Amino acid sequence: MRLCAKEAFTVLDISELPSEPQSEDWGFVFAGRNTVTSLRGQPGSPWRLSEVTEQWGVSLHDAVPVGRWLDRGAWAFSVPEDSINETAHLSGNLYGLLGRVEDSLFQAHGRAYQLLYWRDTHQHCGRCGSLTRAIEDGRAVLCDSCSLRVYPRVSPCVIVLVSKGDKFLLAAAAGFQKRFYSTLAGFMEPGETCEDAVIREVHEEVGIEVGNVRYFSSQPWPFPSQVMLGFFAEWQSGELALNPAEIEDADWFDISAMPPTPPTASISGQLISHFIESL
Repeated sequence: MRLCAKEAFTVLDISELPSEPQSEDWGFVFAGRNTVTSLRGQPGSPWRLSEVTEQWGVSLHDAVPVGRWLDRGAWAFSVPEDSINETAHLSGNLYGLLGRVEDSLFQAHGRAYQLLYWRDTHQHCGRCGSLTRAIEDGRAVLCDSCSLRVYPRVSPCVIVLVSKGDKFLLAAAAGFQKRFYSTLAGFMEPGETCEDAVIREVHEEVGIEVGNVRYFSSQPWPFPSQVMLGFFAEWQSGELALNPAEIEDADWFDISAMPPTPPTASISGQLISHFIESL
């Protein structure tokens, strides 16, 4: 059974996780880092669990609880990469769904992937190395040997659009195969405020000083488990001096000469769009 257009706009409810998989529940399937959907129906539509077990023969005991979707349980599954049938399955990087499906559906896929990644990287205890097991309906894992309890972690990142009058700073990150220009971003360090992280990251990557740091919005970013905290900031002093390990190119742009930028489904695209609309 595939989703209809109206159903695809339903928000995933994570306040109550399903406890037992049912054949009519929803399944979000991944092969490695790639999401796997059917060539039939809408892009990004989750599977019914009956379809998952029929096509891949996986055990429902291997399902990771994600939340509730359309009043049914939603679960995440990992399947072997060599099990993908190109005549029946559409497999691609999760980023490929960004902007192609409704935001809430992308976030559901993202949460499913983050939970699978967390389970895969926490099969053994980080303290003593013993095997862990899922507890609290899948909300945590526990090491029976040393009693260490671990919940899914997200890594906070700041992302900032820096303005200088009517111009704004965009940069092309080093090492990306597909070159486009985005706002600056980086992970927060222990002990930092978000504002401190913005100021530090901008200085580290392009060598300028910024101030008047203002919060904009946030976005879950499942690559693999970040949350992006969006900010605006204003140039204070300095000339651009790029860190070549981080930045391939950067410059001040205005709306008359825009380079390729991220889609507005991303928080970077939203920062750019909001700034342009405010001019």
